[in-house]
Amino acid sequence: MMESEPVWIDVGTAEGKLSMKGRTLLHAGPPIDWKRASGPLRGAIIGASLYEGWAETPREAERMTERGEIGLDCTHNHNAVGPMAGVISPSMPLYELMDEKHGTRTYSNMNEGIGKVLRYGAYGEDVIERLKWMGSVLAPVLKATIEEARKESGRGISLKPMIAQALTMGDEAHNRNNATTSLLIRQVVPFMLKSGLDRKMLFEAAKFMNENNFTALNLGMAAAKAMSLAAHDVPHSTLVTVMSRNGTDAGIWVSSLGNRWYTAPAPVPRGLWFPGFSEADANPDIGDSAITETAGFGGFAMATAPAIVAWVGGSVQSAIEVTNRMYEITYAKHKYFQIPFLNFQGTPTGIDIRKILKTGILPAINTGIAHKKAGVGQIGAGTVSFPMEVFRASLKGYVDKYGV
Repeated sequence: MMESEPVWIDVGTAEGKLSMKGRTLLHAGPPIDWKRASGPLRGAIIGASLYEGWAETPREAERMTERGEIGLDCTHNHNAVGPMAGVISPSMPLYELMDEKHGTRTYSNMNEGIGKVLRYGAYGEDVIERLKWMGSVLAPVLKATIEEARKESGRGISLKPMIAQALTMGDEAHNRNNATTSLLIRQVVPFMLKSGLDRKMLFEAAKFMNENNFTALNLGMAAAKAMSLAAHDVPHSTLVTVMSRNGTDAGIWVSSLGNRWYTAPAPVPRGLWFPGFSEADANPDIGDSAITETAGFGGFAMATAPAIVAWVGGSVQSAIEVTNRMYEITYAKHKYFQIPFLNFQGTPTGIDIRKILKTGILPAINTGIAHKKAGVGQIGAGTVSFPMEVFRASLKGYVDKYGV
């Protein structure tokens, strides 16, 4: 996991990169059908259906999904990840990463910004127009950019050094990506200019990326997916290689147990609310972004990011305490992701189900918070723990498999 070398190598559509055929949508978290889908996931499904032109109205999109005319599948089944609802449709642009150490490829969609966006379940005209602009302007610019970068270096843009540096600059690279996005923009702008594309396109793309501190999040998630895949399917291993939520269920994969989901009801995060909202409006936790914690950063590295408490709540001391607790349920300290405040100690890495059950300490993640109703969008950010039930169930699965 620690020696994984994820490198951004290309941009393409989900149809091309993931061989998605027909009317199928990918979503974050464990498998789920329309009947059990949460409000924000339903909203994202509606929005993606409108974006693809499969439906002309939200109600038509609902009916099509209810009748099974639009299929649903998990992002993780395709080595892909998406924040919050995580919905990916065939014509949406994706980042493609290659793990140079292990040869796997991983994927993520592109970040829309915050507020009323598809990944939080919003599907208004402005949301659809933004997605169309991302497909027609942002994606071509980024594809040309990464092609120029590969011409220069022969290998694309490496993500692990960028994440490692950002952790020393005040990010934890999940809910705080200010430094990570700045480092990414520093790397890509020269190649954007070298691409020779229309200046208006380049300006619009650069401005959009610069104004969104979460631009780097999706690339970081795809990098974390590559890292976790390096630890997956190892016989007898009790390491967690996926933690994800679909807004109804929270679920995990365990390395030696393959792609079997162990699930329990997703908890509601606690945190800070946008004006006019409260915990009563919040949907249970949702998204693939806990892949960052699975790989040893994000909420596990909150001690690197004291300013994050202004976004997710708590205090600087509580952020440090979270990181210190996570050492008790992980296998190692990361060789490359280091925490300056803790004398450059490596971040807690490699969640072990045995240690969780022995200590009673649960993995802590930080997260955005979506409104429970479809169409509203983001209403805050906070923290949440994974439910103990998934770890108990996975240990039982381990016992059944290995007879221990």
